[in-house]
Amino acid sequence: ALGITVKGRKIPLGFIQSGSENSRAIKELLSNIVNRGLRYDEGLLVVIDGSKGIYKAVKEVFGAHAIIQRCVWHKRENVLSYLPDNKQDHYKKRINKAYHQDSYNDAKSDLKSIIKDLKTENMSASRSMEEGLEETLTIHRLGLTDYFKRSFSTTNIIESLNSQVERYLKKVKCLI
Repeated sequence: ALGITVKGRKIPLGFIQSGSENSRAIKELLSNIVNRGLRYDEGLLVVIDGSKGIYKAVKEVFGAHAIIQRCVWHKRENVLSYLPDNKQDHYKKRINKAYHQDSYNDAKSDLKSIIKDLKTENMSASRSMEEGLEETLTIHRLGLTDYFKRSFSTTNIIESLNSQVERYLKKVKCLI
């Protein structure tokens, strides 16, 4: 878990080693962070991938105080995984263009059009695009695209931290 202060400072809040993103392990991590003093009573913007376990844990620990932004990169890649290779580039460009819109209404309109077109291409891809759609548009809906669209619409920031931890731990010979 990585926190970002109002001034933009990145602070690792905690980590766990887990074989999966199950809700119990994530809830334990988040509860530990809260017990160590994380204040969330004024609300949190929580950026997550599509993991149901992470989503469930965030809702159980933070409740209505958490506003969730789903990772648009993970969403796009999931949608594309249902499509044949010869269709992926076309839809990748359309999805990227939609998420790069500045306004919520324009982004949602473009995404709805993609969903409609995907219904004739591949119903699984269409359903994937539709699932969690509103949560992929949280930054847009809040009117924060000018400030946060690049940094907080994907989980890249935590993926970077995870890879740094992984590189460090591979050098460790024994953990006590």
